[in-house]
Amino acid sequence: MKVVGIIIIVLGLLLTIFTGVSFRTEETLVEVGEFELTQEEEHEVNFYPWIGVAAMVVGGVIVFAGRKK
Repeated sequence: MKVVGIIIIVLGLLLTIFTGVSFRTEETLVEVGEFELTQEEEHEVNFYPWIGVAAMVVGGVIVFAGRKK
């Protein structure tokens, strides 16, 4: 369980630092024979920083709860 908690802490830290991801998709508008007209569109996915903080807290609880007594 300790490893799972550490992984969740690292993921929470990454979510706190990088609050968004952007990526591009390409869409074909018209295709006639070998001629192709495409449009590139940019998308963004944003995360709230408090989600990362909450994940780090949950990971910390898992790490400390999984300690041997």
